[in-house]
Parts: sequence; C-alpha cells; structure tokens
Amino acid sequence: MTVSERRARERAERERLIVRVARELAESEGWDAVTVRRLADRVEYSQPVLYSHFQGKAAIVRAVALNGFTDLARQLHAARETASSRRALRAVSAAYLRFAAEHPAVYEAMFEMPSDVPFASDDTPEPLRACFAAFTSALPAGTRDIDLAAEVVWSALHGLAALARDGRIPPQHQDARLDLLLSRLAGKNQ
Repeated sequence: MTVSERRARERAERERLIVRVARELAESEGWDAVTVRRLADRVEYSQPVLYSHFQGKAAIVRAVALNGFTDLARQLHAARETASSRRALRAVSAAYLRFAAEHPAVYEAMFEMPSDVPFASDDTPEPLRACFAAFTSALPAGTRDIDLAAEVVWSALHGLAALARDGRIPPQHQDARLDLLLSRLAGKNQ
C-alpha cells in the first residue's frame, strides 16, 4: 500500500468515526448537542481536523443523513426479500416505520432538518434511490403510475412516523393504521 493510499484509508476511517459519533450523540442527546467542539472532544481530534473533513454542522448532518439512507435501504430491501410478493409492501412499510422509531435523530436528519440532499432528481444519491426502489419493487404488479404510488406510500408513512414520534397518535394502533393505509392505497392483499 502506498503512502497516499494509506492516508486516504485513514481519512475515510476518520470520517466514518466522526459520522458514527455524531449519530450516537444526536440519538442520545438530540441534534442541539452535536457541535464541532463536542465532536472533536469525543473523537479525540482537533476542531481543525474535523473542519478538514466537514465544513460545519450542516455537512455533518448531511453525512449522517446519507449514512441513515444507506441503513434504511438495507433494511427495506431485506424486508422486501423475506416477504412474499403479496406481503412485500406491508413488510417494506413496517421496516420503514420501525427504522423511524428506532433512529429518531437520524430520521430527523434524513427528512426534517434543512438539507441540500437532492430528492427525485438526476443528482439524487444512490442510497436514496435504493430506498425508493424498495418501495416501487414492493408495490403490487400492475400498479399504475408506480413512481407516483411509491411517493404517496412513502409520504403517508412519513406522516405516520412523525406523528407517532411526537406522541400525536397513540403508538398501540400503528399496525392497524398501516393495514388501513395499505388496504386503501395498494389493495386489500397487503
């Protein structure tokens, strides 16, 4: 391994560490607790080192969001692969809601905090495309306007996730809500 390859590997490892620690700190204490100074202390690098990787908190939040989309895509596709065709959309939707409930700060970075991550465009990063593909592939065969249908399902799930997280709807009825939503949007076989 050349010196430049080693340096590149070490740089990538530092970036992964910064993102992991930011994610952990946000999940345990909220995004207000995530500051460059606090991250520098936690990862044991100076603030200038952090700034050499990320221009500031917004860039760190963006990296956490992209990391979250990678994790979400993996979970959605795993759910899709283990379900029958008839139950695929239910499995993917349940995995989405589970991810949102288990990772509220990451979910917030992905969908609710200001971000320059492009959605639904030619510049959309691959992890977001993979999440969307999990929904389109789970919709019943013959679904008209499959991209539009996937957007509606995703939007409705986001609403359920956000309302449940904020305590605006009782958590004990989440499965019933999901069943009702899917029976209305995708047919009774979901």
